[in-house]
Amino acid sequence: MGRPRLLPNRSFPSYAYLPGKGPHPVRDPGGHSYGVQPVLVSASLDSEQFAWGQDLFNHGYYWEAHEAWEGLWQTANRGSPLRAFLKGLILLSATGVKIREGKPTPAMRHAGRAGALLRDLTTAPHDHFSRALGMPPGCASDSQSKGGCKNAANSS
Repeated sequence: MGRPRLLPNRSFPSYAYLPGKGPHPVRDPGGHSYGVQPVLVSASLDSEQFAWGQDLFNHGYYWEAHEAWEGLWQTANRGSPLRAFLKGLILLSATGVKIREGKPTPAMRHAGRAGALLRDLTTAPHDHFSRALGMPPGCASDSQSKGGCKNAANSS
C-alpha cells in the first residue's frame, strides 16, 4: 500500500517527467503542465503547495515535487532554516530523478548535499520540520541501519 495522500482531491500529473523521456512538462505543448501559470506562494510548511510537493515526492513524481518546492524555497528568507530545509528536499527530489535516469554519480552528489543540509537542521530545535516529514530531517536523507531514525519516526 502506498503512502496516504495529503491532498486526495488533487489529481497527479499524467506522467512523472524524466528528462529526455517524453515532453517537458512546461515547455512542450504536450507537457502535463503546459500553459499552467505559476502561483505566488509564501514559504510555509502548512501551505497546500508544501503538501502538494510531499504528495508528488511520496508517489514518485520527483521532478514535479522539485518544482512544487522550488517556489516555496524562492520565497523563503535567505539563510533561514526553512530555506535550508526546502533546499534539502529539492536535492532529494533531484536525487530521485538522477536515479531514474541511471546516473548514480550525480544522484550520490545530490543525496550527499541534501544529507548535509538536513543533518544540520537536527542540531537545533526544528520540531516543525520533523512534524512535516514524520521523522527528523536528517533521517530523510540518511540510510541508517542504527535504528535511531526508525525509533525517532515512530515516536512522533
